Amino acid sequence: MTIYLFTTSQQNYYKVKEIYTFAEDYLSSWFPLLPSYQQFNNRLIALGNAFQHLSVNITEKFIPDDCDKEVSLVDSFPIVTCKGRNRKGKVAKELVDKGFCSTKGMFYYGLKLHALGFRRKGRIPFPERLLFTSASVNDLEGLRQGFGDILHNRIIFADKGYCDTELDAMEKTDNLILLTPAKLVKGETEVIRMREQAYRDLLSKAVSTVRQPIESFFNWLNEKTGIQNAQKVRSTKGLLLHIFGRIAAAFIYLIF
Repeated sequence: MTIYLFTTSQQNYYKVKEIYTFAEDYLSSWFPLLPSYQQFNNRLIALGNAFQHLSVNITEKFIPDDCDKEVSLVDSFPIVTCKGRNRKGKVAKELVDKGFCSTKGMFYYGLKLHALGFRRKGRIPFPERLLFTSASVNDLEGLRQGFGDILHNRIIFADKGYCDTELDAMEKTDNLILLTPAKLVKGETEVIRMREQAYRDLLSKAVSTVRQPIESFFNWLNEKTGIQNAQKVRSTKGLLLHIFGRIAAAFIYLIF
């Protein structure tokens, strides 16, 4: 685990073969009993749950002091095991399914990473909680399933996909304020639409400006670890290692 986390976070090696080669070339004097590549790979794959436990502990115990715990940003991000409208995923079928990423205009098989993060002024948000679902789960359902128990006493900035009457009701009972870009009202007359246009444009711009750092968070996570591309993964355990190993490495780098 130490070798994996060090080479991923500090050397930007993401493939297990690259990690092993680095360890063999540069760390053999400290690790004279380093196993073969096959043994090393098998050990890492068997440690997926350990990386998951480490990831949870890091994000729960090392929350930066500059987090605004009354303002949260939420969004999702695809993790792709196979892409293409007519492609069929063959890996980790119990976890993945087919979805569509509107941002990239892409059909894919895989997972979706949902993040609810504390706002940090001038910096990327720090995740209060991360959730993985199959690709077909929409953002709103992911928010309700994974974060419903903590959606109170806060302001949440999100995109249009999170507009929902159930969440609107929570605003009254849970001291929750959900702000999203303005969405067109079905059946609204052209006169009303034109009258409200200026207000809606200002609201949409303001909300989008505040929530933009959550998109920067996902970009940072992918640039740092390459987590979005899981097309070389060949098993369920390998997918878990790919996800949680890279998350742990990214946050060790961010925190320390």
